[in-house]
Amino acid sequence: MHIHGGCHCGNITFELAWEPDPVEIPARACTCTFCAKHGGVWTSCPTGALYVTLADPARVSRYAFGTRTARFHICATCGVAPVVTSDIEGETYAVVNVNAFHDIDPAMFKRASATFDTEDEAARLARRKRNWIPRVHMTSGAA
Repeated sequence: MHIHGGCHCGNITFELAWEPDPVEIPARACTCTFCAKHGGVWTSCPTGALYVTLADPARVSRYAFGTRTARFHICATCGVAPVVTSDIEGETYAVVNVNAFHDIDPAMFKRASATFDTEDEAARLARRKRNWIPRVHMTSGAA
């Protein structure tokens, strides 16, 4: 299944190749203050690939907090954060915000809250390496 999504104005777009096709899509509502305030509900496919296009990279803000091991890619024009990336051992891993999906039936989402406050940095990076999207391709310019 190919899932398309992006920010509200289209400056940040993505295509997630979810393999194999999902029966349901896990949707984790992170309880950290940033995600709570921005409505971040994240999913990933550890067997998939993610293709992100930044139409105008100058209009993308990257925000990191806490352990500073993840970067939220936020559109400076519309304020949406559709993608988070983390560099681990020379590779980039990512999650995407289900609220930024286009044309996916919300009934496919299996929603749950997720709290990662008790993880130390090593455990956090190990979880991301295990569960996040492992093949991330970011390009600049119009799609």
